[in-house]
Parts: sequence; C-alpha cells; structure tokens
Amino acid sequence: MTMKPGDRDILLVVDVQNDFLSGGALAVPDGDAVVPVINRLASRFAHVALCQDWHVSGHASFASSHPGCQPFDTITLPYGPQVLWPDHCVQGTPGAEFAPALSVPNAEIVVRKGYRHDVDSYSVFCEADRRTRTGLAGYLRERGFTRVFLAGLATDFCVAWSAVDARDAGFAAVVVEDACRAIDTGGSLAAAWSRMLDAGVTSVSSRAFAA
Repeated sequence: MTMKPGDRDILLVVDVQNDFLSGGALAVPDGDAVVPVINRLASRFAHVALCQDWHVSGHASFASSHPGCQPFDTITLPYGPQVLWPDHCVQGTPGAEFAPALSVPNAEIVVRKGYRHDVDSYSVFCEADRRTRTGLAGYLRERGFTRVFLAGLATDFCVAWSAVDARDAGFAAVVVEDACRAIDTGGSLAAAWSRMLDAGVTSVSSRAFAA
C-alpha cells in the first residue's frame, strides 16, 4: 500500500542529534542509519517538525549529578523512577546539535525539551512528571493536524513516549519503524512497543510512502 501524507499529517523527527549518533555521549546502536531514511521521508511531507533534547549542565537525569551512581542506574526522583544517563545534549554543545547530514529544510518548528533542571523529558508532548506540557499539542491543534508520523531516536524512549502522548492528546500516531533505532536496555524495546500498541499507535515502513 502506498501512503501519501496530506495537509493534516505532520512528520515529527525526534532527537537526531550528535550525542545519539556514532561517537556521541549516548550513542544509539546503528543510530546513524536513520538519517538518510528521514531525509527521504521528510521530502514526502508538506509539514515537518523537529524535536531537540536540550539539557542544562548538571541535569537531574545525569549520572554525574548523583555521587556514587553510574549511567543506566535507576533512582527515584520526586516524579518517580528515573534512569540515569551519561551527560548528553547539553545546551550549546556540539553533542546537542542536529546531525550534520540531517537535511530537513522544510521543517516548520523546532521543539526543545529537557531544559528544566529537575525533570527529564522523553516525550515531545509532556515531561516525565506527566504534568509539564511542552505546548506541542496546542500547536498541532491550532495548525489543524490530526495525524503524527514519528521518526528518530530512540524508539524505546523518546519516540515511544512521544507516540503514546500523541495518542493521549487525541492525535493518530504512526511510527515509521525503519526511520527509528532503539537503545533496547533491559527489554525496553519490547516494553515500549507493548505500551504503544495498547495506546493505539500503529507502524509503517518508509517504503510505503510515494516517491
């Protein structure tokens, strides 16, 4: 089946930044492979949005902020369990920049997340405290979009949380599977897909889009 995105569809490109690519502080396995797929995919959409992880130095989600902790440990913060990460995507650093090979000149908005010191933010819609909104849902509604296609990094964290929150906000959500890659730590990928399917998120291959 061939898909042709319409005026109510938008492609959301999630966190295709240097720190999540090869050699980065939190490299997603095979993460670089999403870049050419996303470049091709974006040219099929009239509407594209970019998401950018944008942490302050010493962010609460960094293992380095918690003496005695190591990356990928889990601690409890006021909003619940928090996986600790290597320092990554710190504002103004090369690691926070979009991949140089990413070519999405038609992107209409860049949504930054994770810049509040005390709360992490995987989702482009709502931070990890599940109360603090980014404003993206309101933007999409005002623009008249009804369906969000998601691509980027990582499938089991920022893509999955964003897809589920898109559904919670009333949008149809479709993950372009071959335009994403996962960290897959401790069964996180399978768990993410289970959550997404339960929420009504669907999936598609980039090959389904018309040239």
